[in-house]
Amino acid sequence: MPLKAFDNASNIVIYYIAALGLIGGAALWWFLAQPTEYPPIKVGILHSRTGPMAISENSMVDAELLAIEEINAKGGLLGRKILPVIADGKSDWPTFAKEAERLITQENVSVIFGCWTSASRKTVAPVIEKYNQLLVYPMAYEGLEQSPNIIYTGAAPNQQVIPAIKWSLDHLGKRFYLIGSDYVWPRSINEIMKDTIKALGAELVGEDYIFFGSANVSKAIEKIKAAKPDVVLSSVVGDTNKAFYQALTDAGLPAEKLPVVSVSIGEEELRSLPIRSLQGHYSAWNYFEAIKTPENERFIRAFRDRYGENRVTSDVIATSYFSVRLWARAVQEEQSIDVQRVRRTMLTETLDAPEGLVSVDPYTQHTWRSFSVGKITPDGKIDLVWTINHPIRPAPYPPSRTKAEWDAFLIDMYNRWGGRWANPVEAK
Repeated sequence: MPLKAFDNASNIVIYYIAALGLIGGAALWWFLAQPTEYPPIKVGILHSRTGPMAISENSMVDAELLAIEEINAKGGLLGRKILPVIADGKSDWPTFAKEAERLITQENVSVIFGCWTSASRKTVAPVIEKYNQLLVYPMAYEGLEQSPNIIYTGAAPNQQVIPAIKWSLDHLGKRFYLIGSDYVWPRSINEIMKDTIKALGAELVGEDYIFFGSANVSKAIEKIKAAKPDVVLSSVVGDTNKAFYQALTDAGLPAEKLPVVSVSIGEEELRSLPIRSLQGHYSAWNYFEAIKTPENERFIRAFRDRYGENRVTSDVIATSYFSVRLWARAVQEEQSIDVQRVRRTMLTETLDAPEGLVSVDPYTQHTWRSFSVGKITPDGKIDLVWTINHPIRPAPYPPSRTKAEWDAFLIDMYNRWGGRWANPVEAK
């Protein structure tokens, strides 16, 4: 081959190789420029989708999913989407524990939002602590607990039941009757209520319990009628409220004659309860839909846009919603989903929630909450009648007894029920 021809061939090869290099480099640049799909951040949602507590807990799932959807719409967290893994506790305490363990060991969730009843929380807590996981508990409860692995975003007793007694004494009368479902939460808050009633110089005229999930309320109504109280403080939960309020009305005890102040019924429950038998009675919570704040108006609009104009919000819905947002804010600030790092950061968080500002108290792992009393209207709404318009610092252990005395009370009850957090036997 002549030298000139050889040179031309060499140039062609060189140009060809260079072109391939440019194409390869461009392809590499294009590949690197594409958005990388990182695996989602899994979070557990553990509530009763079926059973007696579904009337209350399904709405908590809706609220938590709404918060997750809003976060994902803004890009998620740490460049990753949040993937909710929903588990059904079935209103059954052992099922809650099994599902919590499955979420942790099989689904590898980074946090669990869940539970309503204290019986379910107390059954889940040992599982959470065993795996050093994090449970965010968005429900008002009896206090008397501080687990290092739980953030309590619902109200402690001094933020709900104690103010409810003080308001009732000022506005309804001094003769109190306590009625509740027969498990750890009603039994515990009624002990707290009894201490408070005595300290305030009021009178306790009776106390009774209805088996969890039962509609057998006739004996309880007879006792209430015989005791002639000025006001009934109710911690009856779930479907039992249908029978309870209807039986009061049938016994000639409507709200005008005997007002009931409930610490378990909110706007969501009213959608499934007989309004004619509940109108005029009261509810004591930390949030009501009627609260006027810009954030609450935005929240209500978002909730209805997502689930329908007929939907309402309530304390547990609002609390479930802001619980997810509190956790997400901690993840964003930490730039990590490490359980311990996120938990520590959550203890410093303050959030503009639907009810107003809420903050996690770093000493108790409970949340500062406001308090209101509402009156149930004939159209199934709740009108505000009284509000403490500032957050109350949580005190999970009421000072009427020592921590050792409260612990002994819980242990004795647990042992009497055969190692359970609910009475396993319905009274004959």
